[in-house]
Amino acid sequence: MAMTVDIGDLVNVETGKISRRIFADEGIYQQELERIFARCWLYVGHETQLKENGDYITTYMGEDPVIVIRDRNGVIQVLHNSCTHRGMKICRSDEGNARSFSCSYHGWTFSSSGDLVGVPREDVAYSNGIDKSMLGLRRAAHIGILHGMIFATWDPQAPSLDEYLGGMKVYLDLMANRMVGGIEIIGGVHKWIINSNWKLAADNFVGDMYHVPVTHGSSLGIGIRKPWGDDGYQISPGNGHGFGGEFGGLAEGEKAATPYTAFVKEVRKNLEKERGEFVTKIVPIGHGTVFPNFSFLDTMRFRTFRVWQPRGPNAMEIQAWCVVDKALPEELKAAVRAQYIFTFGPSGVFEQEDGENWSQCTSSARGTVGRDGHFDYSMGLGRDRTVKEALGVDLPGRIGGMWSEINQRAMYQRWADLMGAESWRDLA
Repeated sequence: MAMTVDIGDLVNVETGKISRRIFADEGIYQQELERIFARCWLYVGHETQLKENGDYITTYMGEDPVIVIRDRNGVIQVLHNSCTHRGMKICRSDEGNARSFSCSYHGWTFSSSGDLVGVPREDVAYSNGIDKSMLGLRRAAHIGILHGMIFATWDPQAPSLDEYLGGMKVYLDLMANRMVGGIEIIGGVHKWIINSNWKLAADNFVGDMYHVPVTHGSSLGIGIRKPWGDDGYQISPGNGHGFGGEFGGLAEGEKAATPYTAFVKEVRKNLEKERGEFVTKIVPIGHGTVFPNFSFLDTMRFRTFRVWQPRGPNAMEIQAWCVVDKALPEELKAAVRAQYIFTFGPSGVFEQEDGENWSQCTSSARGTVGRDGHFDYSMGLGRDRTVKEALGVDLPGRIGGMWSEINQRAMYQRWADLMGAESWRDLA
């Protein structure tokens, strides 16, 4: 275990000052792997990626590679993708279907549920005996599923997924369960690496509308949105999660509207009848992050999930998917996917702009002088209210204005609490 770093005053949400060190320090990064990524609930995939028994995808929990598979009995398993003999990855494909996995180093074979079922020359090489029941792949301690979204944690003492999500669960329901049949992933996964600390991307999606008119100002010139107003919100439902957007959805430009835009407005009308007038304000629910590193965009043109996989203090692997309602007609699914690729795919116009920002912010924090300072997150400090006070409906969390950093402050406070706690019990 790495030496524990004293977090001390690196995060001060009372003033909105966040030390630059947390984006550059190797010791802090190693502590994140232990106290955040080996402890928290992490998004690992969606059930629609595992339609048949034996279907699998490979991904990461922190820097630990995992296989997410629907085993031969139809049970979803999350397995450490590392042979228990010498540590070789036993699966090196992004996705597929398999009844078992055989290590290409020495040939040990594991079932779809992670049991060690085959050892070459077992009778000769291990004539003194080998207990295969003790050498299966490590499994995630807990797996939880919400509207098809699969989460897992390595920590046996972690709270339940419901408790971990807290108030965010209500809002995820409005994003992922607003049509019969729920959502699905289409088109596979995009993966790419940029030179940025993972927290900057999570921070951007959890509550940063402030950058949009500047960073993405070109969207006005090409007609994919209208000028920005000030009528929006950021909602912090607790536990470091958060989301926000413009009331009523993104202000589309004349060249942005697709048949999907009209479809979402119709869905919103139906939701209003079922759940109340407040949904017209916050559906689609815009940008958001489920702490620590699962983010989404839910707009009038498209939806995307993304995970910011840590690769050291100065790099991350971005994984991104296009998300649609299962009930959408095929032509609308195609329209949604085209908009996702145009804007937030790896070559998307907005994605390129964001990546440049995050990389430069990371680079500037690496030097001796760069680390000796703070980022400022004081926007909207002391001006938030309960959601009930602001919207007149009994929903969890506190709400700030469109130009507020309430969600970033909550995210970094949760980060500091976890980094300073020896266990979930200490955190509570």
